[in-house]
Amino acid sequence: MPGAITIRTARHEDMPEMSELLRILFSIENDFSIDPEKQRRGLEAMLDGKSRTVFVAQIETRVVGMCSGQLNISTAEGAPSVLIEDVVVLEDWRGKGIGKELIHAVRQWAEQNGATRMQLLADRNNSSALKFYSRMGWERTNMVCLAQRILPEERI
Repeated sequence: MPGAITIRTARHEDMPEMSELLRILFSIENDFSIDPEKQRRGLEAMLDGKSRTVFVAQIETRVVGMCSGQLNISTAEGAPSVLIEDVVVLEDWRGKGIGKELIHAVRQWAEQNGATRMQLLADRNNSSALKFYSRMGWERTNMVCLAQRILPEERI
């Protein structure tokens, strides 16, 4: 029987396991592609920033899940808000409350940083994730996510 689940702030030595978790996540998200170098750079930036955090779920010595959050200033709220990303748990460990605990850790971090709202994006075809978020009290909004890639040659 495995040990207890520990939710803690991610460390640089967790990078290989977090990269694998992102590979799993991006394999089901239609808008993103798996690129280990980009994911490594992104994780390093997340770990080295003051206005962002990454939490991992660890069982014994194994990282089995992760969730990240980034502070933004919301003019609608007149206060910080947090964008949650990269919520992923290894398949064998899903349904055991790990995702909920990871999001709760980011929520506590958000509250400590004065945030009054959290938001996240989920792939519209990921019905299990959408059901999970709904059970946790997340509500769909009327907002639509739009994206535009900035190519290096377009930068000024």
